[in-house]
Amino acid sequence: MDKDSTLLAIDVGNTHTVLGVFRGTQLVDSWRMAMRIARTADEVWVLTERFLALASIESRQITGMAISSVVPDMTTVYAQISHRRLGLEPLIVSAKTVPWVKIHYKNPGQVGADRLCNAVAAFEKYGGPLIIIDFGTATTFDVVAENGDYLGGIIAPGLETAIASLHHQAAKLPKVDLVFPEALIGITTERSIQSGVLFGAVEMVEGLVRRIREEMSGHINVVATGGLASHVLSRSSLEVKIEPDLVLVGIRIIYNRWQKSST
Repeated sequence: MDKDSTLLAIDVGNTHTVLGVFRGTQLVDSWRMAMRIARTADEVWVLTERFLALASIESRQITGMAISSVVPDMTTVYAQISHRRLGLEPLIVSAKTVPWVKIHYKNPGQVGADRLCNAVAAFEKYGGPLIIIDFGTATTFDVVAENGDYLGGIIAPGLETAIASLHHQAAKLPKVDLVFPEALIGITTERSIQSGVLFGAVEMVEGLVRRIREEMSGHINVVATGGLASHVLSRSSLEVKIEPDLVLVGIRIIYNRWQKSST
């Protein structure tokens, strides 16, 4: 991307949508909003314009738009916005838009766009091999080889998903805040749930990282992203690099390479 170019990067997840604006390689600002499939393109556009105004950016200044989405209906909504409101052909991230990455999944198209963005961004900054952990609706572990190949990964329930599931599936279990209790052994139902979900997540992360390293036969650096990454890993002994904007950065890198290859 030219240093004067302005990219609107959209990360559509199952729980939240994150919008980011890049000028060149610099992330100017980003915003997070609840993901609602029922929203129309007009409603989403009104919200988008408000976010842009907060950063003193006018829509006419946007020179590119790229979308990483795991919600097909919202992919369509943002593509409509790009075409109708910005007059731009959007890049929609998929396995096909990262041809330089060898994907070892049996069906590369099954790898979520967000996971590809994480892999691309983390590898560009840290090289390989890498384990990338994303604390989202699901907690995902993605493994990148020394040469940048995407080797595959692990998908586990996310923390908020686990909390909500316990509340909905068990009549007497309350929905609790994701706060570490004072002690591991809970003395109330609320603290017992918090302990099981949060300390359980720490143990899962440490155990799965250990098992991946054993399977890979060597030390592998760990990068983490997602809103709860710092919170969970504050109780872990793992050495982890926290990158809160990893998906957005990956979108920008993929867009940049796509733009160069199409000119």
